[in-house]
Amino acid sequence: MAVDSSLAEMHWKHDLLGSIEVGIVVLDKEFNVQVWNQFMENHSSIVPGMIQDKNLFEFFPEIDKEWFTRKAAPAFSLKSPVFIVWEQRPYLFHFNCNRPITSQADHMYQNITIFPLASLTGQVEQVCLVIYDVTDEAVSRLGMQLLNSQLEKISRVDGLTGLYNRRFWEEQFVMEYKRNKRSDSPSTLIMLDIDHFKKVNDTYGHPAGDEVIKTLANIIKKAIRETDIAGRYGGEEFAIILPDTPVTNVEFVAERIRRLVEKCTVVYDEINISFTISIGIAGFKHPLKNSTQWLDTADKALYKAKESGRNRVILAK
Repeated sequence: MAVDSSLAEMHWKHDLLGSIEVGIVVLDKEFNVQVWNQFMENHSSIVPGMIQDKNLFEFFPEIDKEWFTRKAAPAFSLKSPVFIVWEQRPYLFHFNCNRPITSQADHMYQNITIFPLASLTGQVEQVCLVIYDVTDEAVSRLGMQLLNSQLEKISRVDGLTGLYNRRFWEEQFVMEYKRNKRSDSPSTLIMLDIDHFKKVNDTYGHPAGDEVIKTLANIIKKAIRETDIAGRYGGEEFAIILPDTPVTNVEFVAERIRRLVEKCTVVYDEINISFTISIGIAGFKHPLKNSTQWLDTADKALYKAKESGRNRVILAK
């Protein structure tokens, strides 16, 4: 009867380990595998007989041995469960996603729990790893994060030019003004405008005008640094913040943009369109009472460039 009872117990344990939809792995202190259930066999194609009493890291070199040893230590020494979530590490075992058609993931995302297994003496000689397949949850969460990121980008980027829209650019401009008020950083503002843009629209049509605006935006992107903040301020008008840059350095940048535009020809519907821009520059000055005054100073310099014949750069006094 004892033998029958033992066989019966082995049978139900085998059935249990084989039917549950989680991975079960029991490891000893040397990280040799003692138990390897059906879930693990199905996803790894490693049968229990192949890995029994073998070292885990030999079969799964992608597992960082030093990291995992450190992670499992509290389970052995403190008898405390350890949790590893997919946000910290996407997976422990590199298994393929078992839903390749319905899921966008190329691997299984996993949550892991490491349970201490105490012996009759009370010492923890083994730990049990429970591997949960959380691919659906992870893909859903990542998709939502990507969507939120895209929506955030859309909310601050001008659809035609790819530069910042006016609302977001103004937020950055106010922050830069406040930063300059607190420090001695010599930041500079550029305002620029396409000359006779109404004539371009009236002569060639609004789609051609849009192409001219996009061309100017691309020239601006190439001419400025990654740290500079360029935006479409409205219609054919653009604004650029150049942090930590004195006016004398910005004059060179503004002239470079003006010359590049002057030499550029926009081809739209087999028609060559040439255009020029006028530019106003205003360096930050501590007497400025608010960001609007700084903007007005640059705008007045731009207006003066228009009055002076266009296609030129004017520095605010």
